[in-house]
Amino acid sequence: MEPSILVTGGAGFIGSNFIRTWLEESQGSVITVDKGTYAAGSNNLAGLAADRRLRFVAGDIADRGLMRELLGEHRPAAVVNFAAETHVDRSILFPEEFVQANVMGTFNLLDEVRQYWKGLPSAEKDGFRFLQVSTDEVYGSLPLDELPCDESKVPAPNSPYAASKAAADQFVRAFNQTYGLPTQIARCCNNYGPYQHPEKLIPLMIHKALREEPLPIYGDGKQTRDWLYVSDHCAALRSLIESGRAGELYNISARAERTNMEVVSTICVLLDERCPRKSGSYAELIAHVADRPGHDRRYALDSSKLVGELGWRAEESFESGLEKTVRWYLANIEWVTAVADGGAYKDWMAVNYVQRRSR
Repeated sequence: MEPSILVTGGAGFIGSNFIRTWLEESQGSVITVDKGTYAAGSNNLAGLAADRRLRFVAGDIADRGLMRELLGEHRPAAVVNFAAETHVDRSILFPEEFVQANVMGTFNLLDEVRQYWKGLPSAEKDGFRFLQVSTDEVYGSLPLDELPCDESKVPAPNSPYAASKAAADQFVRAFNQTYGLPTQIARCCNNYGPYQHPEKLIPLMIHKALREEPLPIYGDGKQTRDWLYVSDHCAALRSLIESGRAGELYNISARAERTNMEVVSTICVLLDERCPRKSGSYAELIAHVADRPGHDRRYALDSSKLVGELGWRAEESFESGLEKTVRWYLANIEWVTAVADGGAYKDWMAVNYVQRRSR
């Protein structure tokens, strides 16, 4: 039997996808802790309840007593930290929540993991990993004429969300440098795929299009993002746990840069083919709205280090990944509806979008 791992934020979008792929490819057990915020739900782990290798615990990574208990009971060989508040727009309106969850939550988790790791036998100590799942947004906006940034680029976060993740990364690095805790930091670009909360661009556009509602595009829609299909991200994280060097930072990118307008236009074409409107194209629903404050113009990552050291490569192109994503959402309308019909989601849409009138 392979050793167990502890996954925090396992009921969220990327965390739940990671758990699925880990259980498919490993014989080890998974303990996952999730606070159960609006973006997480038991439905994200639907179908896994019968797998005895998975234990779900409702809880907060800032609860040091709980984390100490779980680490002592299950003795994981790795901790993968997905737990975070992640939506930039929400961070602009509620920055303190992001500091508490992303900075203080990560610090408290790190300190409990450090105490646990100190007590491990030497052989287990050497193989242990704490993997922090971070974001390209910590690097700040990248000029259009610059090459994608590598791991040497100094962070320059521009949103409260990005600042909170950058601060968490610095604590992870400090615990490696000061205490020797074998940490890793993985900075990925924009993920997409099954089980993503419909506050994010791709599922939001699919959901709104199917309801014949306007498709809100911030500003001119030329903001550029580097897109990564979630299963490719999960494969990269697994390779880091198994073979990545301790104390290192790795970028994860499929080199699939697209503007927001290109993404939304492609979604409209896919929906036109698979679920056509009674008349016209879904593209007719596109509506430009007031831009986000401090909206970064471009993110792009160079993942040559990861590719060179571990041989990882993305299996999905943006086109193939987006087609799979659209097909999944069309086949799982009930999942999206359950989220979108909730009071928390409706309140958020009123706060964030109703105030942004079409330009």
